[in-house]
Amino acid sequence: MREFKIERPDEAMRSAIQDKIDNLNKPKGSLGMLEELAMQVCLIQQTLTPSLTHPCHLLLGGDHGIEREGVSVSPREVTWQQMINFTRGGGGVNMFCRQHGFKLRIVDVGVDYDLSNIPGIIDRKIAYGTKNFLYEPAMSEEQFEKAIETGAALVDDCVADGCRVLCIGEMGIANTSPSSIWMSLFCGIPLDECIGAGAGLDSPGVRHKREVLRQAVERFTSQGDPCEVLRYFGGFEMIAAIGAMLRAAEQHLVILVDGFIMTACALAACRLYPVAQRYMVFGHCGDESGHRRMLDAMGAKPLLSLGLRLGEGTGALCAFPILDSAVRMMNEMNNFDNGNITKYF
Repeated sequence: MREFKIERPDEAMRSAIQDKIDNLNKPKGSLGMLEELAMQVCLIQQTLTPSLTHPCHLLLGGDHGIEREGVSVSPREVTWQQMINFTRGGGGVNMFCRQHGFKLRIVDVGVDYDLSNIPGIIDRKIAYGTKNFLYEPAMSEEQFEKAIETGAALVDDCVADGCRVLCIGEMGIANTSPSSIWMSLFCGIPLDECIGAGAGLDSPGVRHKREVLRQAVERFTSQGDPCEVLRYFGGFEMIAAIGAMLRAAEQHLVILVDGFIMTACALAACRLYPVAQRYMVFGHCGDESGHRRMLDAMGAKPLLSLGLRLGEGTGALCAFPILDSAVRMMNEMNNFDNGNITKYF
């Protein structure tokens, strides 16, 4: 696949950043995780005055062949129906983008419906959904490459608008299934412990989902090449998200990571390029079974835990004000000298 030149953020500035944080007019360390976030953003941007200008949100849509096996309570037509709903401003993602000033880009990467004439949807369709990975790879090598390139190019469009912080969401019925498999194979966690209710399966539905995914993994005969794992089980929207994350890290953007599916994509991106995680801020721990374990496996500390499982990037968007507060702390809070305040720590 395409090679990305992702650099580890230069640590030479760390002491200067820490000195600025410690001399803000507050007790040392008293703003907790905000101070950790400020350090991360300053290192990513290599500055003492970070910014989150022109925030962008990519909403990537795609359908999954595995949906035909009844692993989701929702039928696949919900994917295209929601994509159209997003263009009308009626989704949760629309509300949070408006609230926090994100430019929303709605992208059809692989929806099983013709959306090419719908205003407000960017047409980057690779195919009308993936194939059924119970019987064959979800996509070809060429399609995999195209999805990676699509995600990377979308980030370039955001950067051209001056974007410094990127959020990514997804719309794709049944995409918790590949996410669970990626989690199991990349983290070495038993598959059953990675599978949850998705959009609302009952107990028999979860048992059926476990059996279908177990059979799919047993039929997978690759020797463990990460790209083969991604190609065999992934969705077009998920592979595009990985391409977007890697390009965003290459461009030194702050990446806000959403829930179970996007955390699985972040996990995959970091298996390919471990240093990419230094550019990621994990927005929340969702309600899908296994999300907490996947975050723990990555050593990631989510900002929120609100029981969310909507997807679309909504949890990451909800976390944005916390990230914004960390940046405002660096730029707007006075220090002891300017405030004529005696240091009290």
